[in-house]
Amino acid sequence: MANQTSICGGLLIALGVVVTIVSDSGSVTSLIPAFVGALLLILGILAAKKPDLSHHLMHAMAAIALLAVIGSLGSLIGRGSTGWALFSQLATILIAGFLVANSVKAFRDRVKRVAGES
Repeated sequence: MANQTSICGGLLIALGVVVTIVSDSGSVTSLIPAFVGALLLILGILAAKKPDLSHHLMHAMAAIALLAVIGSLGSLIGRGSTGWALFSQLATILIAGFLVANSVKAFRDRVKRVAGES
């Protein structure tokens, strides 16, 4: 999960920066995916470097990814976005949603594994 988190963080950083540049946006809100991506990238790197803390760091990652999905969906529905904002929100939902789905799968696999050991 640490590698996936780092990769998705990097993708979100690239998304925020590219959309800000190509849309010629003067608003800091177009960089929100990059801010979320930076947090995820940091968590992914820390989880890879500190395996004893990775369990806790991946819980933080799942929470941040879930908030990114909810925030992007809320903005998408509430504002009726178009153009680059729509693209950015949909891409954020897909990337962060991928992390949430994989987090749930990893947790379920762990629960099964632990239950099998008992």
